[in-house]
Amino acid sequence: MLKALFGQENSGKPRPLQVGDSVRVIAGIKDEDLGIDLEGWQGRINEIGEKNDIISIALDSITLQNLSDDYISDAVEKGLGWTLYYLGPEDVVLAEARDTQKQTDAIVDELHAKFAWHYLGEEGREISAILAGIAPDDESGQYGRWAKYLSATLSFPFKAEVSEFQERGPLRDGDIVVVQGIESREGMYGLIAKVIKGRKPYGFPLCDLAVVDEKSSNHDPLQLYAVWYANR
Repeated sequence: MLKALFGQENSGKPRPLQVGDSVRVIAGIKDEDLGIDLEGWQGRINEIGEKNDIISIALDSITLQNLSDDYISDAVEKGLGWTLYYLGPEDVVLAEARDTQKQTDAIVDELHAKFAWHYLGEEGREISAILAGIAPDDESGQYGRWAKYLSATLSFPFKAEVSEFQERGPLRDGDIVVVQGIESREGMYGLIAKVIKGRKPYGFPLCDLAVVDEKSSNHDPLQLYAVWYANR
């Protein structure tokens, strides 16, 4: 049992595993949640349990880059971690580092941005595709991308229903309006659409509108924006 607490290098005397060591997963170890083989995965130890019976491994940039999109997407959607793994010390051997911490951090940031919305399921994957290349904390950049995408995708004019409760203002939930285009962005209200009710024009938050005709090609793009807005 004591032998299991030591990294097993082919050369040199075995020593206790330490925080910061690079380690590689041995054959026969599987992901218990997703059932995939972890053999050959590599990373750095960033934590060792008090009783030396568990270690936390931060995957290195090479392992992360070799993870499939489906694997990461599935893990994100299920709320599972995919940059860290908790294994027993007997599940790994010492290995030479293949990258720097800076390189790993850069790949983690890149992948977090790519899969930021996948926790929302299929709609989240579509949102991620629309916002590809924009950092999750770049709200201005995301609004700009949505304005460009929706202006190019939606066919104006179209009928929409005020789908959210309105505490104040001339329009109320359930009102039917004609959407003529996207005219601006206003702080907490997001993208503002130019709408007409009767003969009178208004500026109204696009996130509070739903396309009346659910079979229209306008329905899904506007729904995706509303989902993103509610979860941003």
